Amino acid sequence: MNKIILSTRKEFYKGFFPSGRLLLLSLITTFIMGLFIFNTRIVDARSTALLMGADGSFSELVKKAKPSVVNIYAMKIVKERRMAAPRPFGGPRSPNDPFNDFFERFFKDQMPRENVQKSLGTGFIISKDGLIITNNHVVEKTEEIKVKLADEKEYNATIIGRDPKTDLALIQIKPEKSLTPLPLGDSDKLEVGDLVLAIGNPFGLGNTVTAGIVSAKYRNIGAGTYDNFIQTDASINPGNSGGPLLNIRGEVIGINSAIFSQNGGSIGIGFAIPINMAKDLLPQLKKGKVIRGWLGVLIQIITPELQDKLHLKDRRGALIADISIGGPAEKAGLKRGDVIISFNGKIIKEMKDLPYIVAATPVGKKVKVEVIRKGSKETLKIIVGELQNQQDPGSSTEAKPFLGLTVEKITPQIARNLGISGTEGLIISQIENNSPAAEAGLRVRDVILEIDQSPISNLSDFQQKLRSYNNQDSILFLVKRGPSTLYLILKVKK
Repeated sequence: MNKIILSTRKEFYKGFFPSGRLLLLSLITTFIMGLFIFNTRIVDARSTALLMGADGSFSELVKKAKPSVVNIYAMKIVKERRMAAPRPFGGPRSPNDPFNDFFERFFKDQMPRENVQKSLGTGFIISKDGLIITNNHVVEKTEEIKVKLADEKEYNATIIGRDPKTDLALIQIKPEKSLTPLPLGDSDKLEVGDLVLAIGNPFGLGNTVTAGIVSAKYRNIGAGTYDNFIQTDASINPGNSGGPLLNIRGEVIGINSAIFSQNGGSIGIGFAIPINMAKDLLPQLKKGKVIRGWLGVLIQIITPELQDKLHLKDRRGALIADISIGGPAEKAGLKRGDVIISFNGKIIKEMKDLPYIVAATPVGKKVKVEVIRKGSKETLKIIVGELQNQQDPGSSTEAKPFLGLTVEKITPQIARNLGISGTEGLIISQIENNSPAAEAGLRVRDVILEIDQSPISNLSDFQQKLRSYNNQDSILFLVKRGPSTLYLILKVKK
């Protein structure tokens, strides 16, 4: 290699220096370059030693991070639905019924009862006075939350703020002494292939460390409107939820939240919430309530066919399929068919970018929205509204009482995109896990035609009909699923 370099330099300097001086200059140049490369390697080695340890180990990083990672034990009261014991001849049993002992003996375990369910999770300290970030699903609907520190000390924790839409929660303990918080990094700077570490409490085993790389970014796994997960192959298992995903500088760049698995264990596909999302919400979580901006539009992905039909240069942006009557978008002059390419100075590369950007915008703020309308770029000004609990960007009102489903009116555009014949009824756009709707067998894309044999043609009919139901009532749904229709019974619960 050096011969090639010297030969090249000889040709370059030929004619400028005598042969002796040429040789001397070449040797000096080679020495300087070698010294530079040597020093660069020393710097790289020192950097690696600081981050990973001189022997390529993560041990020093883990020693610094582990005291800031906590184990969470939450207790929930779950009402089990069990089959009621049969009664002779279908009538009530009297206290002196001779069959009482028989029924008590053989059907005792089938009677409804409350069950204490304990869940495991992880969290990490973000303040000296005991603020801890974890997942919402670890602490929601809990009777008691206990936190165990790395030194084995246990504390009762209280919930400061929760956000089910992003699965984030902020809890607090009252420690005896000042704690060491973990530094929060910048998840936007994360690159696919970067080394990461996960620390958590898998299966209740206590602080466990796993390592891997960032497999992908911006993953949408159908968990909610604001899906934007980091995918990693660092082993994440039940109990890791809420724990930190660290870069090699020991900064939190994600919050471990979910896994893709067919058997409940890790198969190398885990998902973490980007830490920047948590940092955006922290001020509101500390106040106990998250308030989001609302635009009042139903958006969709721009397919190649739509790009061609709408004469768009590319597929960037979010296509407006429908607009809420009286919402901020309608008041600002946005129309169906507009493609939003910029909101409040932030470029909308993909449809899924818009909901989160809008939600993170302060309510009442006047912002500029750039759209492509019939081939021309236009700029409008819009005053951001407040997203209510029952509203969702791009979806309709959540049913009252709680059913765990969200419905939308079927526009001609939606019907064409989903291959639905006609625009009768309401389409289900979202169903929450373990909700009454999920238990009844309802699915996303089902079209609700009737409720208790009353036709449902719009949102007003839907909401008015549901107001008449109370806890434990049964509702008969007639839905269209593909080419077929079927009846499903939903049981209302708190």
